[in-house]
Amino acid sequence: MPLIATRGASSVQGFGQFAQATAVNYIEDVFNTSLWTGNDTTQTITNGIDLSTKGGLAWIKSRAAYGHILSDTNRGTGKFLSSNTTDAQGTDAQDVTAFNTTGFTIGNNARINNPSFNYVGWTFRKQPKFFDVVTFTGTGSVQTIAHSLGSVPGCIMVKKTSGTGAWYIYHRGLVPTSATAGTTAPENYVTLNGAGSVQTLSTIWNNTDPTSTVFTVGSSAEVNASGASFVAYIFAHNAGGFGLTGTDNVITCGNYRGLGSPTGPVINLGFEPQWLLVKGVKDISGDENWYIVDNMRGWDVDGNKKDLSPNTSTAETDSGSIKLTSTGFQPNGNEFNENLVGYIYIAIRRGPMKVPTTGTSVFSPIASSASAGTQLTTNFPVDLQMYGILNGDAANITTNDRLRGVSTTTTAGGNFIVTSSNAAETGGSYTRNFGSTGFVMPVAIGDTPGVFWNFRRAPSFFDVVCYTGTGSARTVTHSLGVVPELIIVKSRTQAVSWIVWSKSGTQRNDNFIALNGAGTYGSESDLNWGTPAGGTPNMTSTIFSVGDYIGTNGSGQNLVAYLFATCAGVSKVGSYTGTATTLQIDCGFTAGARFVLIKRTNSTGAWYVWDTARGIISGNDPYLLLNSTAAEVTNTDYIDTYSAGFEISSTAPAAINANGGTYIFLAIA
Repeated sequence: MPLIATRGASSVQGFGQFAQATAVNYIEDVFNTSLWTGNDTTQTITNGIDLSTKGGLAWIKSRAAYGHILSDTNRGTGKFLSSNTTDAQGTDAQDVTAFNTTGFTIGNNARINNPSFNYVGWTFRKQPKFFDVVTFTGTGSVQTIAHSLGSVPGCIMVKKTSGTGAWYIYHRGLVPTSATAGTTAPENYVTLNGAGSVQTLSTIWNNTDPTSTVFTVGSSAEVNASGASFVAYIFAHNAGGFGLTGTDNVITCGNYRGLGSPTGPVINLGFEPQWLLVKGVKDISGDENWYIVDNMRGWDVDGNKKDLSPNTSTAETDSGSIKLTSTGFQPNGNEFNENLVGYIYIAIRRGPMKVPTTGTSVFSPIASSASAGTQLTTNFPVDLQMYGILNGDAANITTNDRLRGVSTTTTAGGNFIVTSSNAAETGGSYTRNFGSTGFVMPVAIGDTPGVFWNFRRAPSFFDVVCYTGTGSARTVTHSLGVVPELIIVKSRTQAVSWIVWSKSGTQRNDNFIALNGAGTYGSESDLNWGTPAGGTPNMTSTIFSVGDYIGTNGSGQNLVAYLFATCAGVSKVGSYTGTATTLQIDCGFTAGARFVLIKRTNSTGAWYVWDTARGIISGNDPYLLLNSTAAEVTNTDYIDTYSAGFEISSTAPAAINANGGTYIFLAIA
């Protein structure tokens, strides 16, 4: 009779503490990608993931040529496995030295903390319907192993820890070539440490699919040798359990077949992924490596990415192309889209999923003239950065965002767009070395006085969407979670004006203001923010509409859209009517605005920007203009502090406070 391992039995360690734990509904609480540079001493990686009391896995890889290090809370600190070898569990007191309530601590081992190298750490926290870690003792006979995933696993990785042995992978996508929808093949497996194709052996999984409470190992010594110790990493598949309603999926274990064409199949996950593990498993031409890509190391909408192979110790490379989309991904390169090759993958949803409650968690203004190479801290990963030179003859304000591609290892290369120009996107050395909690001052602008406005994507606050124009009226999917109130669109490939729509301005679907100009509302029938022509714009919590105008939907054009909304206590998109006297703008804040953008809409007026990094005080308040290359103006007092938002001075010019003038604004607490 099979041995059923139960929670609390000495041969199995699951995470029984969940009987008392409070459910966690957000991906940012259970998964994180962290980047760091080694320092050859103790280093704490703070990522907000509670490994100490909840349990989980820290998977670490040098971005140079060192092996993978996998350390989990079931086996304890100082014990590691390498996905690129068949070696037994190793012991090193200077690997992961502590599992903390907000991450983990590493020692001075060169594999994970060499000052000459950059590293990545993927943290998986135990959580029903996401991930589990189970350790068990082999019996030599078929046995079922209890787990606490709370759903049917989509993928299981089993490794012998007490001796050498391959990493055996069960994946729901390992189906027969002629499989019909819903068919599984529990006799199939691949190995994580190898590049080979799918293999069949009934004694691995005993021809038995896992259930929501157990998985089965057969009599093979590779997964169930009598007296041997094993660990299993268990991943959920489309199990829901996340988000405010508890129905959102955050992890998908799927498969697809390559087309061998310049553009591969479009994989619809229903969410934008931040992490992807993929492998070709039915190859007709040779072996296929495993690959991991993630948005922290650089994965963008053009298909550029940095990949690491779990089955090798090689350094980070860029092989093939996988385009990131707002609802999934599209494999295009040869490594991911070979004709007739079958691929399996695990995809994890981008976060955060929580609505922010403080402005400092999603926005950081930094004024600096630091030297090149200086680390500047935001305390969150930057998704959009706008940089303005303060005192140059050409104070161009440039925009870099993670979706369009940023550097995460150097301060050279990357793409930027200038807000005062209609020019298309261009490359250059202005891109920052983006990390987990900030960025590095680039060589091109080191020692130059400047300001960095750093934004993080978050529900109800801000989103970035990249899309390709069709030339026909259509809707564009976004992840803001609420109806957008301010949309800024720019063609990346065409010299055409920035197009701005504001809910607080005119409510016609053919109106816009150009960000790179000082004019008032213009009208362009092809804009078609909604129907019918001249009617109310069509914006919802999941889509916005565009017509066939080249600046928002030109056929074949690549475009980027920045979406903002009012988020209680964090941001305010609004409007006001000028009085030419002191005017207080209530944004619902408690400690005043740290960023203010104002534009007049019924007459000419520049796009003014103030921030607390340069000073929003009772005296003079420096400002920059988004639509101009003029240097910072420092000797004016046009706005002042006000705890609920910001105050406009009676001395402000007509572009900010004309009696009867109408204005739109964006303020961030």
